[in-house]
Amino acid sequence: MVIGCAVWWARPLPNEPRYLALLDEAEHGRHQAYRQEIDRRRFLTGRVLAKTVLGERLGRPPESVAFDATCDDCGKPHGKPKLTGVEFSISHSGDRIGLAVTTSPVGLDVETENRRADESLISYALNETEQQALNGLPEEAKASEFFQYWTRKEALMKATGRGLKIPLQSITLDGPRLAACTDPALDPANTRLADLTPGDGYRAAVAVLTRDEVEVTEHTWQP
Repeated sequence: MVIGCAVWWARPLPNEPRYLALLDEAEHGRHQAYRQEIDRRRFLTGRVLAKTVLGERLGRPPESVAFDATCDDCGKPHGKPKLTGVEFSISHSGDRIGLAVTTSPVGLDVETENRRADESLISYALNETEQQALNGLPEEAKASEFFQYWTRKEALMKATGRGLKIPLQSITLDGPRLAACTDPALDPANTRLADLTPGDGYRAAVAVLTRDEVEVTEHTWQP
């Protein structure tokens, strides 16, 4: 069996009333809590993108789509957003905001690749086998390859809903494939992983927790 996973890419929307009107009270609070204007725009875009795409999928107007973002640990509304009847994941970095939608637990991660990947960050995120794959690469190529590893691992952790409770080094990758994980939340037999193409200067990956094969499609979203 093959299941579909649609990934949508968007650019940051302006903080305009027509978009802000789609946020509920808790989302307005989170939006205002960001100090930087660009961070507010990224958060807003993620919610508008998700409510619009998921509303179309469910046959509902975006203003009727309400997420449950209750944190499993503290009960506050800053957890991973959920919606009955669909599995989705939101991620953003720089001027890329992404949404992955499918029928099984899913995690999406996008990162800018123009940052420096210093040795302390590499040793924190990658195990010895993975670190060896970066040895000898020029600095720019090393950073690009590192952030591809990073997005794959982040996508996997997001798909479980446990995030950084799963240590990065507990995950061993073989390219865009989960080879092994010491945490029982991730089983290679039940995990599908794919690299994405968010555009120049970015790396991204999506993970779906399923035994089925996954067909990933990428789309550009404009309001």
